[in-house]
Amino acid sequence: MIASLSEGDQSREERVDTVTATSPEHHHGAASTSGLLPDPAPRPILVPIISVDDHLIEPPDLFEGRMPARLADRAPRLVDTPEGTQTWVYEDRTYPNIGLNAVVGRPREEWSMEPARFDEMRPGCYEIEARIADMDINGIWASLCFPSLVAGFCGAVFSGSDDPELGLASVRAWNNWHAEVWAGTHPERIIPLQLPWLPDVEVAAEEVRRNADRGFKAVSFPEFPAQLHLPSIFSGAWDPLFAACEETGTVVCLHTGASAWAPLPSPDPPFELLPTVFPVNALVAAAEWLWSGVALRFPRLAVALSEGGIGWVPMLLDRVDYVLHHSASGSSPSGWPSDLLPSEVLKRNFWFCTIDDPSVLGLRQRIGVDHIMVESDYPHADSTWPDTQTVMAASMGHLPDRDLRMMAGGNAARLFRHPLPESDDWRPIGRRPPTIGT
Repeated sequence: MIASLSEGDQSREERVDTVTATSPEHHHGAASTSGLLPDPAPRPILVPIISVDDHLIEPPDLFEGRMPARLADRAPRLVDTPEGTQTWVYEDRTYPNIGLNAVVGRPREEWSMEPARFDEMRPGCYEIEARIADMDINGIWASLCFPSLVAGFCGAVFSGSDDPELGLASVRAWNNWHAEVWAGTHPERIIPLQLPWLPDVEVAAEEVRRNADRGFKAVSFPEFPAQLHLPSIFSGAWDPLFAACEETGTVVCLHTGASAWAPLPSPDPPFELLPTVFPVNALVAAAEWLWSGVALRFPRLAVALSEGGIGWVPMLLDRVDYVLHHSASGSSPSGWPSDLLPSEVLKRNFWFCTIDDPSVLGLRQRIGVDHIMVESDYPHADSTWPDTQTVMAASMGHLPDRDLRMMAGGNAARLFRHPLPESDDWRPIGRRPPTIGT
């Protein structure tokens, strides 16, 4: 996660002045792959991985043919700027593809926050066949993919539209494309994730049920809805949506930064502070959602802290129980209304995601080894691609095989009801590392 924290109010102030529309053919720039490195060799597979936090870069033609005719000319569109960059335009606001959101396959010295063109990206960022090939290189069996800036990690851009009809149509177009193309082309490899319609919880609940019927397994929801000027998680206003998610088995994914908020108390921090404190977002979100009582009202609801890390989880488990017995409101009507300890609810209803947290794996049983999952964060700057298998082997390879397999893919397969491959290396011969002596 890089640019999501600026996808809300800040980007909505940027107005389009001198951008001009370009044709879809120009967007892909098939002949230009400026600065891209050669394809890396396929990596050996220790065990199959299901990455529960990756991203897609929306392709230029995503909304074509998927909007109502009366709204088609107002759909999000990609344009070229006079400076030679490309940006999405929606309701006269610009949403550039920030460079650090699509850096896989580029030399590190060329990474930057500057807007990126499609012909500067590895095709796996936005083309499904190329993504599957890159997953095979990396040893990733299946992937859960979040959106990028034109939608926002939880669809906040569309939900905040000036014209609600246009916004809802854009959400549905995004979800339809995801179902038809991104997940539908290789359903065994991509776990379908939907965007919610946040302005109307009843409509959002209906969409969750409708999307569940066509195979969606997860919904990306803001971890702090109040930061998007929506009802807070404590209000109870979202209960119809959570009821629909519990009923359909739809996992509520809270991606770090989806609400355009970060714990940055100073106005002038260096950029490095932002990715450093990503896990703090997840800690605060888990604490809020736990004390909100949502998991008590909906005991079968599953909540996944995407790109949140796991280093903070043991501390929170200890702290919430201590608070209950020392600082909490005791017998008041707003007290903890359950015989279960807060830590027990946290371990029952919440799942945690790690990209690389080797120091805390010794506490995996305390966290719940059956609630830890792995991510690769392709194609962001945090990504371990193409060496996710190597990173996992270094941090988890010494663990018992059962624990390793659960965290690498088994837990995600169970949570998202997604099959594991029939063999540890499912790849065709041409996509496997060469055997010694060949």
